[in-house]
Amino acid sequence: MKVVFLTDVEGVAQSGQIKEVAGGYARNYLFPRKLAIAATKEALSQYESQRQASERKQAKLEAEAVKLAGEMSKITITIKARAGEENRLYGSITNSDIAEALEKQSGHAVDKRKIELEEPIKRTGSFQVPIHLAKNAVATITVVIEPE
Repeated sequence: MKVVFLTDVEGVAQSGQIKEVAGGYARNYLFPRKLAIAATKEALSQYESQRQASERKQAKLEAEAVKLAGEMSKITITIKARAGEENRLYGSITNSDIAEALEKQSGHAVDKRKIELEEPIKRTGSFQVPIHLAKNAVATITVVIEPE
């Protein structure tokens, strides 16, 4: 039986592939779990139109992310933290601190997992911090750490 795979099935096929599988495997495993659909003309055309719509939506989101990255690259945020001798912070500034300050100061909400710090910031000063917004959209913001 020919089926169109809707998701990746490990060891069998990848999403979008059309493959011949055993009828029982398709009826008892793939169809109930919505991993594949029967490869009829109607199903193929419906799947293709859904895939094209998904690609257009993804391209639009990536274009918006690139535009947002351009805007965000101009942003400088300031974080005040307690510091001791030689400008060393008592704590450290992490991804979540930067995400919180970015939202408060610029209004851009960014998931803390998208902020790429090699290690937490432990000194005062100015730092360049990359933020991965999409596959090909990276914004580099300036974070200034000032002592309280």
